[in-house]
Amino acid sequence: MSHPLTISPATDPTSLYRYRDALYAEDLLIVALVRLDFFTALAAEPADLDALCRRHEIHHRPADVMVTLFVAMGLIERHADGRHSVTETAREHLVASSPWFIGPYYESLVDRPVVVDLLRVLRTDKPANWGSQTSQPDWHKAMEKPDFARQFTRAMDCRGVFLAQALARHLPIGGSRSLLDIAGGSGIYACSLCAHFPELTATVLEKPPVDAICAGAIAERGFADRVRVVAGDMLAAPLPRGHDLHLYSNVLHDWDVGIVRDLIGRSFEALPAGGRLLIHDAFLNRRKDGPLHVAEYSVMLMHATQGRCYGVGELETWLTEAGFTDCTELPGGAARGGLIATKP
Repeated sequence: MSHPLTISPATDPTSLYRYRDALYAEDLLIVALVRLDFFTALAAEPADLDALCRRHEIHHRPADVMVTLFVAMGLIERHADGRHSVTETAREHLVASSPWFIGPYYESLVDRPVVVDLLRVLRTDKPANWGSQTSQPDWHKAMEKPDFARQFTRAMDCRGVFLAQALARHLPIGGSRSLLDIAGGSGIYACSLCAHFPELTATVLEKPPVDAICAGAIAERGFADRVRVVAGDMLAAPLPRGHDLHLYSNVLHDWDVGIVRDLIGRSFEALPAGGRLLIHDAFLNRRKDGPLHVAEYSVMLMHATQGRCYGVGELETWLTEAGFTDCTELPGGAARGGLIATKP
């Protein structure tokens, strides 16, 4: 906890993040290949996302994650009319009528816990248990349990020590004075931004029991004089006012489109004129055909949360519709980045 938050590591941990983030992607390929015979059906009849959902009796959110992954993998192509078709690689190796079909090679893996979970998520659009642990409910419910909340917050905190300072180096927020870190977990991002910007103070908005965990972590880091914690539910009440910078760091990807748009709108209402909204996350590109590592990470999010990774273009559209202007992409660390926009 005494780590100086302005110092970067001497080595780049991006590959280590990607090993973890990509763990469930191959399980989704197993589901599609063995359980859905997805590629054989698509080779016979190209289809758009809605038609694919009807064909396989799956839901739009997880189907979007699956299709995006396969486009990024080079297994299917997305055409201008919205339809998808198989690539030559998929036609030769993933279509049942091909002499090079490798479906039987994958069949022995269909009872893996994550494979079973992902098929259920596709069919129901309901999150699976965290880490496929039968002893845990889905992530949203598990966070109400102090022991799980402490474990999860600690995991996100150790990630944030690197990611927060990597983002802070590129932030044009020197004029900001008061940060609201919404669903800020341990407060690592609020503390790190305050370490990089001496004029900044911050408030972390968190639900119980995370609010108490957060307050303890902030005090242990020595930032209690500049970072405070307010208990509250970002979805249940208007956001606190009096802050000229809002931050959603690795938050929006936990929620489906309707809630994401609602949160963006709540920030627009609470910010003053000239205030800014900063979104820090792993973003798909505007075409939603990559990067592959983000499409892989989106599978893990689809498995355990109500959300997925969003494309830069999607978020820019929702920011603009809410009234924000001057949306700008910012680099970050470990394949994450930022989007910052201004309330006129």
